[in-house]
Formats: sequence, structure tokens, C-alpha cells
Amino acid sequence: MIPLSLALVATSLLAIALGKPFISYLKAWKIGQSIRAEGPQSHHAKAGTPTMGGWLIVAPAMIVTLAATYLAGGRPDGDLGAVMGVILGYAFVGWLDDYLIIKKRSNKGLSARQKLAGQIGIGVAFALYLALTGHGTSVMVPGLHTFFDLGWLYYPLLVLVMVGTTNAVNLTDGLDGLAAGTMAIAFAGLAWLLSQYASFAGLGGITLLLLTLIGGCLGFLWYNAHPAQVFMGDTGSLALGGAIAAIAVMGRLELYLIPLGVIFVMETLSVILQVWSFKTTGKRIFKMSPIHHHFELSGWAETKVVQRFYLVGGLMALLTIALL
Repeated sequence: MIPLSLALVATSLLAIALGKPFISYLKAWKIGQSIRAEGPQSHHAKAGTPTMGGWLIVAPAMIVTLAATYLAGGRPDGDLGAVMGVILGYAFVGWLDDYLIIKKRSNKGLSARQKLAGQIGIGVAFALYLALTGHGTSVMVPGLHTFFDLGWLYYPLLVLVMVGTTNAVNLTDGLDGLAAGTMAIAFAGLAWLLSQYASFAGLGGITLLLLTLIGGCLGFLWYNAHPAQVFMGDTGSLALGGAIAAIAVMGRLELYLIPLGVIFVMETLSVILQVWSFKTTGKRIFKMSPIHHHFELSGWAETKVVQRFYLVGGLMALLTIALL
């Protein structure tokens, strides 16, 4: 198998090489982002920016992973195929949402119920695969170096992890470079955990995929950094959320997603708290949720918010590594 670092670089370069023609294609077909009316006023200037750019992360990662596997004389095993299937499944749900938004020329694509049904369906299919292949029902407890067997409760937890993570990454995708950068950091932390812990020695193909996803995110940032030339859309955010959730499940690291993905947890909690507060008291806790908008409306420049979220994500990734 080619060195993992080479796979990462190759994916980054492939994403950069494909970026310009792909963005031109999106512009030619008028595949542009609609901005929600209640969002920050500064974001209205971004209306029409090409979206569905998540394919610039997913496609290069898949191509390099498969190419490296076959060049090494092997072929994708069942676990790698299942994780890739999860990524493509969530990418399709996100693509369908993006497509309907563009078709309707509004910020409403799939209904919340339709999107949730798709997310749950993919999670259930993944859980079924794991049950049939004897994956087991235990999870690693952070900091204790022990596994805890959840029995049949593991499977609903698995689906909850899949759905919660995809939605959390989707909520984070609201500023130029925010989701791609924080996902690259989280992926890197997870890759280190998988590569260093002896119990994960059989996950080489999945670790390769993880490194190519980091490369895809970095290549995508070439065009998505402020001012963004393309957005990943739900195509990218759901695919990336599904990817990190599925890979964490394969490594029994579901609980590690909480500190490793603290940015995504924070974004999700801000929305939940905002809705709860408004419905119960009629008052808002934040100026706007998700919380990255709160900081924007507090006077922080968009780039400052993104940079500080990167910093928090990086520090928490290091803490997560320390817990293992």
C-alpha cells in the first residue's frame, strides 16, 4: 500500500486540480447557494455562490482510496466498502436536498422529516451490516482503556450517533472554511487514534480512507477559504458527518466523538438551547444560532470566528489523543 501521507497529498492535489473545472461547471448550470432571509445580513452577498462542492472532497477521496488499494494488490474489504457506502449514501441525501433547493430557488429542499428518514435509513442499514458481520456491541470508555458492552442498546445508540453527527456537521457548515477545516482537524485526531492503538491494526483500509478525506478537505479549502468560491452544501456536510461517525463506530470510538468533535457538539447545543429558551421563556440566549453566527453578530470578523474555532478544535483533538 502506498504511504498514507502520499495518499493524503495525492487527494489534496486531485481536489485542487478538479476544483476549477468543477466550479465552472456549477456556474454554467447556475447551481448556486440560496441564503436564508433570517441569516446575518453580511451573508446575503454570498447568494449564488456555487454549491454541491462536497463532491470535491468525496470523489477524490474515493478515487485515491480505491486506486491505492488496487495498486497494493488488494481490494476493498467489507468494512471499507460499508464505510464508503455510508459516505455515498449521506452524500446522495445531501445532494438531493441541495438539488431541490436550487430547483425551488429557495432555502428549502427536503423536508426535515424526509431528510431525517434518509439519515435514519442509512444508519439502520449500517447497523444491520455490523450486526450480521459480528462487529460486537461494546464501546471504548474515554480515559479508562476499557470497553463497555451495551448489548442490544448499542444499535439504537449507533443510529443516534450517525444521525446526530451528520446533523451537527451540517449545522457547522455556515462560514467560509469552517466545516472543512474543523472536519480535517477531527479526521486527523481520529486517524492518529486508529493508527496508534494496537486493537485497530485491522483497520488499515479505513485509516487510508480517513487520510484521503483529510486530503480532500484540505484541497477543498483551496476554494472554500474566505472568500469562498464554492460551498460544500449538504452534499459535503452530511457525507463528512457520516464518514467520521462510521469510522469512529468501526474503531469503537463513538464516545470519543464528543471531545474530538467539540465544535460540532457546541454548534448543535447552541441550536437546541436557543429553541428551548425561546419556546419556554420567549427570550433568546444567543444573538443567533448556530453559535458561529452569535460571534459574527457580536462583532467578530468571519475569518476570526473560523480561526478561533480551528484553534479550539485542534486543542480538543490533542486532548482526545491524550485520553487514549
